[in-house]
Amino acid sequence: MSTFLPVIGIIILLFLSGFRIAQEYQRAIVFRLGRFQAVKGPGLYWIIPLIERQQTVDMRTRTVDLEQQETITKDSVTIKVNAVMWFKILSPQDAIINVANYNMAVYQFSVTALRNIIGQHSLDEVLREREQINGTLQKIVDAATQSWGIKIEMVEMKDVEIPEAMQRAMAREAEAIREKRARLVKAEAELEASIKLTQGAMEMAKCPISLELRRMQMLSEIGIDNNTTTIVMIPSDITNAAKSLTEMVAAK
Repeated sequence: MSTFLPVIGIIILLFLSGFRIAQEYQRAIVFRLGRFQAVKGPGLYWIIPLIERQQTVDMRTRTVDLEQQETITKDSVTIKVNAVMWFKILSPQDAIINVANYNMAVYQFSVTALRNIIGQHSLDEVLREREQINGTLQKIVDAATQSWGIKIEMVEMKDVEIPEAMQRAMAREAEAIREKRARLVKAEAELEASIKLTQGAMEMAKCPISLELRRMQMLSEIGIDNNTTTIVMIPSDITNAAKSLTEMVAAK
């Protein structure tokens, strides 16, 4: 009887050693004699000791920082771009069985796809259409990683580093555009002012008394500024009469 006690103890220990606990965000891929058996967890589960082994997978969303890449745009400008990507595992058995290292595989493919997409766009498009480029990159990487049981949730370009010479050229271009806009606005203002002045002159020509009223208004405005200069306003009737008299004398 004493001989069986150690054996029973060993069997009990082996049985207890088969219990495993997976967290809520974890899944266990169980292999039996090298072949995929099941996905277990979360919580308490049991595997056959010495026959089955497990590999735990984290199901939470992961953040991958794509290091800065030096690439050439479509218009032959060398820039440096880095990005951030978020992905999560939807099928843990595919992530373990179909690819050796899903973290490295996702990273390398994303970096390559980023360089290829930048090469298909000009510098202006890269700076102006970031959202569109991010969406295109996400679709390309997501389609490639679908067989690995991985879902690409979001991709965002962080920084676009431009050479200093190109930065100066862009600054000069922006300054020229602003100067052009300012000149156009000034020209439009002058055109509108000339139209208004012409309309005012035409209205005054229709009613001579309005011209006299305008002269009196100008005289009162000059007096407000406490000027010491005295200005004598001659009515237009007198000037017209003098002009007519001069013409008559010249005709004789």
